[in-house]
Amino acid sequence: MKKYVEENPNLPENARNFSLSWIRDGLKPRSLTRDLAWGIPAPFKGAEDKTIYVWMEAVLGYISAAKEWAEKNKKPGQWKKYWLDPASRNIHFIGKDNIPFHVIVFPGLLLASHEGYNLPWEVASTEYIQFEGQRFSKSRKIGVWIDEALELEDAEYWRYALISLRPEQRDTNFTWEEFERKINTELNDVLGNFIHRTITFISTRFKNKIPKFAADKERDRAIFKILQESPKRLDEKFERFRLKEGLEQVVQLAREGNRYLNESAPWHSFKTDPAEAGQTLGLAAQIVGTIGIQLQPFLPMTATRIHRSIFQGKKPNWKLAGAITARPGARIKPMQPLFHKVSAQNLRTRLEEIRNVTTSEAEA
Repeated sequence: MKKYVEENPNLPENARNFSLSWIRDGLKPRSLTRDLAWGIPAPFKGAEDKTIYVWMEAVLGYISAAKEWAEKNKKPGQWKKYWLDPASRNIHFIGKDNIPFHVIVFPGLLLASHEGYNLPWEVASTEYIQFEGQRFSKSRKIGVWIDEALELEDAEYWRYALISLRPEQRDTNFTWEEFERKINTELNDVLGNFIHRTITFISTRFKNKIPKFAADKERDRAIFKILQESPKRLDEKFERFRLKEGLEQVVQLAREGNRYLNESAPWHSFKTDPAEAGQTLGLAAQIVGTIGIQLQPFLPMTATRIHRSIFQGKKPNWKLAGAITARPGARIKPMQPLFHKVSAQNLRTRLEEIRNVTTSEAEA
């Protein structure tokens, strides 16, 4: 176990250090049964009224679930591709409180079986996120639950806020003010604004067609280089499972797009030199196309709306990011604004109203 933890280069520091501390201090016995009716009946002598409903059973469920899936699909040996093939990687996304079960208990059980199972290749163990400085607690109504969240705002807003606040390297704190800032200044003003004004300008000034542009024009080499390098920067974050930093890369590309539009000012050049304005908007459309591709794992519904506009609904290949994704003359569809601004105070008030209604209904 010590060798596995020390020599696995993919384990994050918090998982490695925590696990080595456990091993150094000496592994302690852990309860294997619970006094619950739900669970697997304990097969041990003297434990007839107990069940197995603990982490040992849970982590082995990763393998048994794959076996069950393979059997249901009438491919009983298919599960071996994932758990016995050395080329396969199993990656776990967990909170740091579950580190010992995925870095100690699970690998320990696999090693003890002598069956050649693949050990966890990566354990992406995040730190904690708090709700306005407090630990989440349903009994004390500290936090927001998914049914409430979806009454407050669209799922895409929550996807953006929670990924951008993901505690990848340190604890983070959710506040309504931070939610407001994330949505208003990043999602709406940077990402949504760049996409909307690019598509709108092409729709109104170039009759819904991508204008002619040259990728090698001297004045645009800097922005085109940024576009070409964006997939590599994003892939590097994905390879290390830094989803928060990956989303930041996509927003940064939109930020560069906004800067490019502001500096080129096609709304001015269109009056005297439409071709020059077309050059700007043609390249801006390529940035929009790449953003649409790169948003797929983060904001799937937003990505779909962009695809419908700039790719006429065709889902582009991930490998096309950073390249010319929309050729001159290709038709696009007009697009409504992708996002709207939110108010922290309004969200607080609405959450209270939702909970008052729920309480009244429960008491009725």
